[in-house]
Amino acid sequence: MTIQLPGAGGALRTYEPRTEPLAVTDGTPFTSRTVFSAAHVVADPFADASPDSAAAVDWDATLAFRRHLWSHGLGVAEAMDTAQRGMGLDWAGAAELIRRSAAEARAVGGRIACGVGTDQITGGTLAGIRAAYEEQLALVEESGAQAVLMASRALAATASGPEDYLDVYGHLLRQAAEPVVLHWLGPMFDPALAGYWGPADLDAATEVFLEVIAAHPDKVDGVKVSLLEAQREIDIRRRLPQGVRCYTGDDFNYPELIAGDEQGFSHALLGIFDPLGPLAAQAVRVLDTGDTAGFRALLDPTVELSRHLFQAPTRFYKTGVVFLAWLAGHQAHFTMVGGLQSARSLPHLARAYELADGLGLFPDPKLAEDRMRTLLALYGVTR
Repeated sequence: MTIQLPGAGGALRTYEPRTEPLAVTDGTPFTSRTVFSAAHVVADPFADASPDSAAAVDWDATLAFRRHLWSHGLGVAEAMDTAQRGMGLDWAGAAELIRRSAAEARAVGGRIACGVGTDQITGGTLAGIRAAYEEQLALVEESGAQAVLMASRALAATASGPEDYLDVYGHLLRQAAEPVVLHWLGPMFDPALAGYWGPADLDAATEVFLEVIAAHPDKVDGVKVSLLEAQREIDIRRRLPQGVRCYTGDDFNYPELIAGDEQGFSHALLGIFDPLGPLAAQAVRVLDTGDTAGFRALLDPTVELSRHLFQAPTRFYKTGVVFLAWLAGHQAHFTMVGGLQSARSLPHLARAYELADGLGLFPDPKLAEDRMRTLLALYGVTR
């Protein structure tokens, strides 16, 4: 059987779906890398909500997806941008997500880290920004999860220079109960974060970022770098204090960064590991044996899909992630909080299906094909 998929110009092309998924197996915990998958939220499709309403979340399906990730040995990075933080999920929804996911992690023995930000405010003073961070940090620490200090839109809008970032982050790190992960999210993921750390020049911004870490190395477990620049991440990685990890957030170059070189490697905290979960886990277990070539052989072919999902405007990658979760049978519908299912075109989604199916990512290829045909029919593709 074949399926007709639309291209950008409207022409249809013939694609022959796989009949069998990639064979993946569960295994022992990872030994060579610490790996988190940032996880999406599943919307409640029956909620009478508008794009401006508070997020209506299907909690059962959302937590079931986290159990899926944990079952393959991956950690879950919760309430991050993959969960539509700031793009449909407000702080009240994120707080509930953190509480529920942290409780679920304790129940199943899963590893979890949760995002700490300032999205309960939109601007204000540095004192107000510190207080907003403190409120969220307290909730995450009370839940028993590791904290990820995310970049703040409010701080980006309020800070007058590097000294304000040094003040806010220094304050937070001094009071953190346990070492945190610092997250530098680039403007390709969130345009409101342009010029983060003060300078517009990335080289100068990197120096401020490293200064924050150098002042508090005992309070920084690691850094997550999401700039989509492999060499910059490598340069940062090589300058980190002893014991501070680098978690790649580079969804374009992750295989080479995780594999590393003679001077070190990156751990991972990636949105692309949401759809790649079982395959990514298998690849890391191969790497645990010292087989870097085998690791790259499994993970390198996934880069084309990742670059497709994260193509500009990159912040809409969540649409493709949720679309693939629907095709894979992890949720019963393709609906997103904030109506974000409309953020990518049909040709974009068709190509995502084709690439994911080619990798064998769908546990039930026939189900994925049937759901793809349903979507095509809704758009008027009847062949």
